[in-house]
Amino acid sequence: MHKAIIDGKEFRVESTLKEKTINGKLFDADIIEIRKGKFHILRNNQSFLGEIVEVNAVEKKISVKINQSVYHVTVKDKYDELLHDLGLDAANAKQAGDVKAPMPGLVLNVMVQPGQKIQKGDALIVLEAMKMENILKAASDGEVKKILVKKGDKVEKNQIMVNLV
Repeated sequence: MHKAIIDGKEFRVESTLKEKTINGKLFDADIIEIRKGKFHILRNNQSFLGEIVEVNAVEKKISVKINQSVYHVTVKDKYDELLHDLGLDAANAKQAGDVKAPMPGLVLNVMVQPGQKIQKGDALIVLEAMKMENILKAASDGEVKKILVKKGDKVEKNQIMVNLV
């Protein structure tokens, strides 16, 4: 099961070898790739021309042009949903400021130092929680202002671990 969020509206997509459903309703269409990034769709006796405009594989986002309309799609699988439920997804990360523990755990490694310049996606801290190692990454570009934990520290949920500016 996947979730597709298209311009803010959420759809539940399921696919098997036999059928595809969207929000529990059967979806039947013929899709043919004309050339890389361009495709033709035939559904309910209607023809559509599609084109992939932009892809961001890291954030699982894609912009697709169908006929003359552009749609912005975000795709989430069961693992993305699990991370969201655990509070480890990017939606719970702040743009700058404090990096907080998403759950109680043990600090296994601090991968940055005060004054260090960081970029979005850089690893900051390795946190062991629920017998899993979780790498907490920077949500945006910035600089490490202060580190409030060290290797071996036990942290509680929402405890501030790193200040970013």
